[in-house]
Amino acid sequence: MYKLTVLYGHPTDPAAFDSYYWEKHLPIARTMAGLTGWTIGTCEPDPSGALPPYYMVVGLYAPSRAALEAILASPEGMATVADVPNFATGGSTFLWDEERVVVPVELPVTE
Repeated sequence: MYKLTVLYGHPTDPAAFDSYYWEKHLPIARTMAGLTGWTIGTCEPDPSGALPPYYMVVGLYAPSRAALEAILASPEGMATVADVPNFATGGSTFLWDEERVVVPVELPVTE
């Protein structure tokens, strides 16, 4: 499984970012065909209250890097990427990786 992670920095106006992302960007992004999965997470402060380096983390999944590159090279993919500067005032970083899911081994209960 291949994943493109998009890390969004803290926007200058979080409410405007959220509104644009959910109401305008997401409908554009949903036109991309071929993704096998999609995750969206808004980052929260750590237990001390310190802000993380990113505001939002998005994961886009496809069977291979070639498939993911083809999705982004489609007219719908190019429109989605071109829309990012319209709301990502805190910047964005794209990370490409082949993801391996590791399931933890259940440890025996000791008394």
